[in-house]
Parts: sequence; C-alpha cells; structure tokens
Amino acid sequence: MTHDPVWQAAQHDHDSVITLTRDLVRLPSRGGIDPYGPALDHLEAWLTGRGLPARRLKGPSGDAVALVVEMHGAQPGPRYVLDACLDTAPFGDEAAWTHAPTSAASDGGWLYGRGAADSKAAVAVFSHIGVRLAAVRDRLRGSVVLLFDVDEHTGVFGGAKMYFRDAPPVAGVMIGYPGGDHVVVGGRGVLRARLHVHGVSSHSGGSRPTPNAIVKAAELVQKLRDAPLPGPAQAFPPLPKLTVTAISGGEGYSVVPDLCTVNVDVRLTPSLDDRAGETLVRECVRAVDRRWPDTAPTHVEITTRWPPYALADTDPMVRELVDAATRYGLAPSPKIAGPSNIGNYLAGLGIPATAGFGVDYEGLHATDERIRLASIPAVQAVYHRTLLGLLASR
Repeated sequence: MTHDPVWQAAQHDHDSVITLTRDLVRLPSRGGIDPYGPALDHLEAWLTGRGLPARRLKGPSGDAVALVVEMHGAQPGPRYVLDACLDTAPFGDEAAWTHAPTSAASDGGWLYGRGAADSKAAVAVFSHIGVRLAAVRDRLRGSVVLLFDVDEHTGVFGGAKMYFRDAPPVAGVMIGYPGGDHVVVGGRGVLRARLHVHGVSSHSGGSRPTPNAIVKAAELVQKLRDAPLPGPAQAFPPLPKLTVTAISGGEGYSVVPDLCTVNVDVRLTPSLDDRAGETLVRECVRAVDRRWPDTAPTHVEITTRWPPYALADTDPMVRELVDAATRYGLAPSPKIAGPSNIGNYLAGLGIPATAGFGVDYEGLHATDERIRLASIPAVQAVYHRTLLGLLASR
C-alpha cells in the first residue's frame, strides 16, 4: 500500500483529521440541547478555507439543520452523498466519564468525547475526502455531496429530510456511522404509534366505580406484550419486535383519569411490514376496547412509518465498499442492523443507502464514548477509493 496514492493521502491527512475531530468534539452540539452555531461555524470555516463552499439548510423554523457541500465532476454522472451527523447524544452523568465529554482527550490511542464516534470523526473524514476529490474533479463523472445533519439525534432527521426533499436524483448515500466490522446494508423498519386510551372521569372517593383509563391502558399493555409476532424472513435475520416505550396519564390523587397515552414502537421486517404491524396494534386495541364497553374507543395515532430495507450484495456501493476494504486489509461483512436509521427513510424514497462502516469505537451514546485513532486512515482510504470507483470517467 505504500505506493497507493489513496492510502498515502489518508496517512498524510491523519493528523489533520484528528485535529478537526477534536475541535468538533470540544464544541458541544447535543441534539435539542446545545446551540449548533459554534460547530457549524467551525466546520464551515474549515471547508470554505479549503475551497469547498458550504451552504446551510434551514428548517421550517428558520434554524440551520444541515451543512451541505456539492462537488461536480467534469462529466455528467451519478450523484452520491456522504452523510454524517454533527449533533450528538446527551452527556449522561458527566462525573462518570474518565475524561470530560468535551475534553477530546487522547489516552492510550483513543480519543474520548461525546460525538467522537457518532459521528464527528466521520464528519472530519468525509470533509478531508471532499478536499481530495475536489482536487481531481476534472477526472470524475457525476457529483459528490457532503451532508452534515444537526437535527439527527432529535429523531427528526431534519437536515436529511430538507436536502432529499428537493435534491436531484441520488444514486446512493453512504452514512458514516462507526464500526469497522460490518457494512450495514439494511435495517429493520419502524412503526411508532401513540395509543390514546379513554376512561371516565370521576372523583376517586366516589361510591360508584367508574372506568379508569390507566387500568384499561395497563390491560392494553399486557395485550401488546403477549401479541404473537412472526418469525424471521428469508435473507433478513433480525426478528420483528414490539415494545411499549412510554405511558402517561392521570394527575394528582382525587380524580379517576379519563385519558392515558401509551407509546408503542414496532420494529418491522419483511415478515411484519408496516401494514401488518399496524393491523397487529389495532387488533390488540379492539380486543381491549370490547372489554370496556362503557368507554370511548382508543384512538390510534401513527407517528412514524419507515419500511425495512436491505441492499443486494450486487449494489454498486456495497460492492465498491467491500472491495476497497479488502484492498486495505479489512474484512467487513454485509449486515442488516436491528436498529432503524436514516437509511430506512431513504429506502422509502427509493434511494439506496449504507448505514454504517466507520472508525473503531466504544461507548456509543454511553459513558466514555471514544474512537481508536489508528483506525481512521483505513476508513478514509476505503471511502475515498469507493467514490473514485463509483465516479471514474469511462
């Protein structure tokens, strides 16, 4: 590999990638908590200072939700997007961290800090790849887009949604979630619902019993827990799953509650798609409502509907990523992930996406989140080589 220009570029950029990652980690950008301006300002200055004009996407409220850079080759061709989030999970118990969440401390070959793994290292890697590709754009056909979302950990994915809503046709998206053991080529989908369970309000000290919405909701929770789920689908190992994730209702002590809300998360597979998942939830609701004839029917509010997806091994992105990884001594295997991600949203738009291949990490969303610094160059080289293969002039 010593004479491979892509590998040489990754080695040359290593210290700079670490510096940019460290700078970004030191700027807190917890989703829905911190202002994103400082992190966006720093990254925008870094990109524009290296000849990559960046523009900010704004959401419905007028706040920035993403930073975007577009690079066009000399010839027309496919458009590929490198996507990574610039916002992060919360810190949790800061006293439990070995190094403070925004210290960006290096210790034993690891860089510590919230967002180091998810996904500020990917932002830094993709930014450096952008600089490298811009220098050879006269030899490329098609386009490369850098998309850095600051509305991802809120669960809104506002930056991605704003970009893809108006984007020209996109051949594929590579999301820089961490982990070098797999190329994530799919994921379970998700159906989320709020179940508004009704009772009858009355004084808790009254002599006549009245239907209690919380008690009815408890029965519904048990019904959902016991609901039978189908087995695995062919070539899609993860099983479907139904989880009650929240329950709220009632106030004080003297009133029998007439409303209780239950949140339900259903992880979807080809054997339990969104329609089947919704049918399952509604059947449980109807069964419980029949046992409570003196109450209003439960209202089912569907809040999220993302399909399961899986890319074929023959997909150009998957093939190029795996081949490039092999070239640089790695052996990631294709994987269908249990959690859902923005790849599921993109699947609903007909856009293929890989949702994970990146730096080695520990403590994702947990105490002492950190990345292994020595894993950075190979990840940069793999993505760089992949894009050169996808955009090579014919």
